Amino acid sequence: MTPRAPLIPLDDALATLLAYAVPLAATEWVNTFDADGRVLAQDAVSPLQVPSFDNSAMDGYAMRAADVGDAALPSLPVSQRIAAGAAPGPLQPGTVARIFTGAPLPAGADAVVMQEECAVQPDGTVRVLRPPQPGDCVRRAGEDVAKNAVVLSKGERLAPASIALAASIGMDAVCVARRPRVALFSTGDELVMPGDVAPQDMRPGAIYNSNRFFLRALLQRMGCVVTDLGIVPDQRDATVDALRAASQTHDLILTSGGVSVGEEDHVKAAVQTLGHLHLWALAIKPGKPFAYGAVGPCHFIGLPGNPVASFVTFLLLVRPFVLRLQGATAVEPPAMALPAHFDWPRADKRREFLRVRRNAAGGLDLFANQSSGVLTSAAWADGLVDTLPGQTIAWGDMVRFIPLAELQA
Repeated sequence: MTPRAPLIPLDDALATLLAYAVPLAATEWVNTFDADGRVLAQDAVSPLQVPSFDNSAMDGYAMRAADVGDAALPSLPVSQRIAAGAAPGPLQPGTVARIFTGAPLPAGADAVVMQEECAVQPDGTVRVLRPPQPGDCVRRAGEDVAKNAVVLSKGERLAPASIALAASIGMDAVCVARRPRVALFSTGDELVMPGDVAPQDMRPGAIYNSNRFFLRALLQRMGCVVTDLGIVPDQRDATVDALRAASQTHDLILTSGGVSVGEEDHVKAAVQTLGHLHLWALAIKPGKPFAYGAVGPCHFIGLPGNPVASFVTFLLLVRPFVLRLQGATAVEPPAMALPAHFDWPRADKRREFLRVRRNAAGGLDLFANQSSGVLTSAAWADGLVDTLPGQTIAWGDMVRFIPLAELQA
């Protein structure tokens, strides 16, 4: 009997995936309004400084700080009124200018005092209640962005604040990586779709296909163009045909189920018939039956059928792979140290990812049932605890927490 190959550590598997994930060459220009979540294909360089002129950070009065001084605070006449978008004249010596937030600072002024710290006198002059220092409440030209500065870097995944930054330097369109084309299908004769069969009419052994829903949603959130190929029967020929057809027009084939070692698990053998497998079987829990390979020019990733295992391996492995296909530079999951408010005495030989949720005391609560088939744990959790092989956890131990929110954005 041929001995089984050792299980592959997660870090080694991720390194292999990223080595094969050559960024897609094609790029496109998209309207900045539509660029949320896309990956920049070239640096965004500012053609101007932002702000382009000194302006007021407050509603108040622009003045020369030296005209006020630190002695008896004078009352000064108002020589002009400056709203945002106006073109003010120079400030006359010994006067103040009524000014509003964002309005250009008049030449000669070096400070703004907010209106709450000024008192308008009956004769219309303004008494300054707090002596200003030069620069008070003034936003200097270029303090946000310098001309010719790289404000967003190639490989950065755009978020709402970053597309606003692109707009602030006049970019109505940005150059981004092409969306990956992903073919998605599930295997399993036990699977049925919600709506096709009512719960009371489910045949013995049948289950609803839940994996298809979260995998499609996660891929779409990452900017992929998804072709949903539905459910492929547990038959070798049908699996081969589905893989061959999908490989012709997609960058990645993502399957759920059928990559284990059972007699009805045909995906692994079908991939080997058409191409190559570079990874199979990981030293993690949940998620051991994971596969990566190629069918012709198309990448292939096979996820476990158990829903939590499929969910976790997608976030830890498929997500960084898809991001790297788009040229993203930051692909590793974020993590932080938080205290465990639970005991975990059952050390496993594999690296284990526990479903947890932050509590009001700043610690982590553990979902009671950590089975890879309990999808409730994934919906309830807001993070994973990364537990190393052989590691136990006692109440109060600091553990490595991976928040789920960022991995699902």
